[in-house]
Amino acid sequence: MRWPNDFGRRFVVFVDVEEEFDWSRPLDRAARSVTAMKALPAAHRRFAEAGAGLACMVDHPVAADPDAVELLRRILADPACSLGAQLHPWVTPPFVAPTVGDSFAGTLPRHVEAAKIDAITNLLHEALARRPIAYRAGRYGIGPNTLSLLAERGYRIDTSVRARYDYSPFGGPNFSALGNGAFRRDGMIELPLTTVFTGALRRWGSWLHVTAGGLPLLPAMLARARLLERIALTPEDMPIRAARDAVSIALDSGIPLLAFSFHSPSLVPGHTPYVRDTADLRRFWRWWDDMLAHLAQLGVTSVTLDEIVAFAG
Repeated sequence: MRWPNDFGRRFVVFVDVEEEFDWSRPLDRAARSVTAMKALPAAHRRFAEAGAGLACMVDHPVAADPDAVELLRRILADPACSLGAQLHPWVTPPFVAPTVGDSFAGTLPRHVEAAKIDAITNLLHEALARRPIAYRAGRYGIGPNTLSLLAERGYRIDTSVRARYDYSPFGGPNFSALGNGAFRRDGMIELPLTTVFTGALRRWGSWLHVTAGGLPLLPAMLARARLLERIALTPEDMPIRAARDAVSIALDSGIPLLAFSFHSPSLVPGHTPYVRDTADLRRFWRWWDDMLAHLAQLGVTSVTLDEIVAFAG
């Protein structure tokens, strides 16, 4: 992507607005509780006070719950907020017999993936009277058919790439060779979740991280020594010290658009491994307070999904 000169330096906060489930257990079609949605309006207000909008990537259990939809409707009345679709194939109809790797929607047969994309897209349209223009595959499970299916349905942005991560050992895609720059493919704008190598050895980060992956203790040793850390822009399991460094490194490398992310169930203790108790929740919000202040100091401003599409032309 070549952004116009007046694009400046921007950031977008993606929220995976989704059901609660036990991350340590097998995925369950019946796990559709969305009680953590009650915390999203207060989170929206907190981001709004800091000048940041939310890009809400909403999945099927949330879009099917009338109370959750009403909360979303109020949040999306803020023009700084945007609507996107998120596909968790295990809770999105039509359902098929389970197979290895089918928690990654992109591994499904084309007609099944298409039907599931239609299910969440149509449900969001019916519930909120607007069509999502951005999409995220749950577990970053993009596949060879995904982008063309999205383009055929009027989507403009995909956010299913997590730069520098490899999910192939679990049956998913391998993004280890992909960087942070937005790019076009199959009629879509691809906007990866920003992930940066920090530390003294960051210049060789991609090669070292892949090499170290075969030695279970080495990545942790390099991180503790602050020689090499792989930092995604999320408060979930990423230290603020390194995340601030990652932002500066990304901007200095010429990346004008930073993509942040978190899961809506993390707003309530006990629903994700990242926020297990009230102390974790306090750390979560300290991370955001520090990061949003850091972005403001650097002159990096919030951008909506519609603005991204308009700037992209």
